[in-house]
Amino acid sequence: MRFSRSDLADLVSFLALAKHRSFRRAGLDLGVSASALSHALKGLEARLGVRLLNRTNRSVTLTSAGEELEAAISDPFRIIGDAVEGLNRFRDAPAGRIRLNVPEHAAYLLLAPVLPVFTERYPDIEVDLDISNRLVDVIDQGFDAGIRYGGTVPEDMVAQRVSADIRWVVAGAAAYLERFGAPRHPDDLLHHRCLRIRLGNDRVYQWEFEKDAEAISVDVPGAITLNETQTVISLALAGAALAYVPEACIAEHIATGRLQTMLDDWAPVGPAFHVYYTSRRQVPTGLRLLVELIRELRPLGL
Repeated sequence: MRFSRSDLADLVSFLALAKHRSFRRAGLDLGVSASALSHALKGLEARLGVRLLNRTNRSVTLTSAGEELEAAISDPFRIIGDAVEGLNRFRDAPAGRIRLNVPEHAAYLLLAPVLPVFTERYPDIEVDLDISNRLVDVIDQGFDAGIRYGGTVPEDMVAQRVSADIRWVVAGAAAYLERFGAPRHPDDLLHHRCLRIRLGNDRVYQWEFEKDAEAISVDVPGAITLNETQTVISLALAGAALAYVPEACIAEHIATGRLQTMLDDWAPVGPAFHVYYTSRRQVPTGLRLLVELIRELRPLGL
């Protein structure tokens, strides 16, 4: 059988579908619509004369022929992709596209100060950010890399530290403190109004504190539970309740006196942010350059 240029393009689409088992996620990975992928796959199956995928409304699975084809062509296409990516070093201006999965704090504190410089310096590199506090498999979801706090990086990934350790503080507005007073010990929080934090795994976070050799976790009370820091800060500024956030998130409000920190001698220092990615492929040029720029500009120290 003679292969055409369209056959090769459709094989790339097939590999994305085999990897993600989802037309939507494969489309995001390739930058095309799910309907375009479906059309490409139907054309490939028609030309090959075999069914490669079993498709239902809820799932996508490989047929036996699809499994055999994936096993045969995955490594050659990966090698080709790495070779093409490697050519970036010969270009006057690096180009390409990188997809990153990052939590809210990393997007706000780490990337927002860096990306304006990055896009000015490398205008031909496209950055696609997915901002989510949920822990996802970045490889399965089609991302080139992710950013997480150090203690949550999967052990089978390559990780690079891109910030200093993160200090967490309790903060409140003057209006709240005038009405309810300030806690002097973490256990005092049990008698305060607090903004409860829902983590990416849907667990409600217990505020953590450290002093000398003592560590305390407090399941704080509060009428409001949320998973988005900017709203937490807005509510704290309005005097609704106390907040527990990375100190860097509210540095400007502390400087202006709109928020005051408390329990400072109990404030814990948590793990730094790390960029992480698989070791099974060449690091995309855009990702390498972004990490280098973060480490150069050090928006959160290093």
